[in-house]
Amino acid sequence: MKDIVCVTGVELLNDYLEGVLTADVRAALDAHVAGCQRCAAFIDSYRATPRLLKEATDAALPDDIQRSLRAFLRAQRH
Repeated sequence: MKDIVCVTGVELLNDYLEGVLTADVRAALDAHVAGCQRCAAFIDSYRATPRLLKEATDAALPDDIQRSLRAFLRAQRH
């Protein structure tokens, strides 16, 4: 396996996070990430994205707004 550089790591990111890389490629990528703050930060942010999206969309509407929205939607159906 040739040395991993940042652009190679980005190209392999999906397979890396899904755990489907061969052992030698994963080891090379792990070694690169261990010594590259930019790639480590990129992977951390990529891993955090689903949690951040869930938190951003996991808000409950206040009761009065829910009632108003339901009434509006019911009116639109007729």
